[in-house]
Amino acid sequence: MTAPAPIAGACVWQGRDIAKSRRWIRELAPDAVAEIDAALRSVRRRGLAWHAIARGDFPLPRTERLLADIRDELENGSGMVLLRGLPAARYSADELRCLWMGLGVNLGTPVYQNCRGELMRAIRDEGAEVGAKYGQVQGAGKDGGAFLSSYARTLSNGALRFHTDRCDVVGLLCVRQAARGGVSTLASSPAVHNAMLARRPDLAAALYREVWRSRLGEEAGGEAMAYPLPVFGVRRDRHERGGSVGADRFTSHYSLTYIEAAQLRPDVPRLSPEQREAIELLMRLAAELSFEMRFAPGGMQFLNNHVVYHGRTPFEDDAGAGHDRLLLRLWLAMPNSRALPEGHEALWRAIEAGALRGGIGQG
Repeated sequence: MTAPAPIAGACVWQGRDIAKSRRWIRELAPDAVAEIDAALRSVRRRGLAWHAIARGDFPLPRTERLLADIRDELENGSGMVLLRGLPAARYSADELRCLWMGLGVNLGTPVYQNCRGELMRAIRDEGAEVGAKYGQVQGAGKDGGAFLSSYARTLSNGALRFHTDRCDVVGLLCVRQAARGGVSTLASSPAVHNAMLARRPDLAAALYREVWRSRLGEEAGGEAMAYPLPVFGVRRDRHERGGSVGADRFTSHYSLTYIEAAQLRPDVPRLSPEQREAIELLMRLAAELSFEMRFAPGGMQFLNNHVVYHGRTPFEDDAGAGHDRLLLRLWLAMPNSRALPEGHEALWRAIEAGALRGGIGQG
């Protein structure tokens, strides 16, 4: 491998700067809302279930310019978009699912989020039994308790550490917010990479080498499956992107929980001291370079997992007051996605630009 080099471009940002910027914020104009409503009425008249909606069922021709701009900002810009202006309170739960899927199929292609074939997941606190439902290793957690899978942690009210999801873009529609907490924490992974390269180039290089991860919580028996994948990767992209041909395309896939779960298995290679130090530095730099955002009901957050780490602060619900946190999540494969480095097939299956990839396979 050649020596790592700094990543350039709009995807490299500091939290303190991007928090004051509007380049990643978009607004749904009234005519776009009206077009969404018309498409929603059409699928409801036809009796289409939300999971059966295809792009042709939910036409948004006047909104396509906005959606194309969102796709471009996600892939060639900051890597994130907050879309505001949807009057979420006026829709029923099923109508929200229909319109969210309708927007999703116009933006990209939804992929499965687990082995049960879920295309949309309600992100909420599901209580104390999340580990039993969604994956855990008994006796391997702190103080001898259960070690929860990443999926189970998502469906609790606890904090989520910086991580990426197994898709090009993750979309979250806020239906309700918690009474307290539940704030999104976002960091540019190329900025983290560059900061590590400047401070400790040896540790940055260590994360270009294979790190083993577990499939705990992704599929039945996943705790007995593991695969190697670097945390950092770069691929020479031969496709034209925004007038640039042959630009290096960065990707970082990272979830400490999957790495920790793999280390619970005796047959998986141990992390080297250098890799452990590199991961600790990555987490410190992500916190240092991040910012927090709390989006309101009707807000839609889209993140490019190749260039953005995301997390969440713990939260407390107050269902009696209507403040029980509920987000609807889509995982999207994007038509304008970047090419990925060779070897990333272990996670993505397909690595070419614009490929239908990511998500959890169905056996």
